[in-house]
Amino acid sequence: MKKIYILCIEDEPEVLEAIERDMATLEDSFPLETAENTSEARQVIHNILDQGDHIGLILCDHVMPGENGVDLLIELSQQEKTHASRKVLVTGQAGLDATIEAVNQAELSYYIAKPWDPVKLIATSKRLLTDYILEVGIDPTPYMDVLDRERLFHAIHEKGLISDT
Repeated sequence: MKKIYILCIEDEPEVLEAIERDMATLEDSFPLETAENTSEARQVIHNILDQGDHIGLILCDHVMPGENGVDLLIELSQQEKTHASRKVLVTGQAGLDATIEAVNQAELSYYIAKPWDPVKLIATSKRLLTDYILEVGIDPTPYMDVLDRERLFHAIHEKGLISDT
């Protein structure tokens, strides 16, 4: 079975550790990969896709050394293999213009301001991963206990994989 990864791109080690800690509840079903900058992120993405796996969710900081996160998210939204990936800008420093650019050009799925509420981060991640699985057409049954069970059950029922009788 192909894996569905969560990718977190964050240059501040303490923030990266906090995200890893908060996302740990999802890691059994969705392996978490990290990168400290956009060039490292491209290499991680390349490795995941070369294995034939998916990137379901990308959590990305905006202000990083070198290229900013919004530019990377725009690039990923234009690539076939990462277009459907759900993209979340996690930042405390993006101005209105950068945020608008992310929404309009990177097809941003969500914006989370630092510091974030861990419960909201997990709930948002579950919703977005559910969206990804349903859009891409991945068999949702392995994720019933982790994601939005009601939406996944409804999708299975609509596709005729199960019936009421």
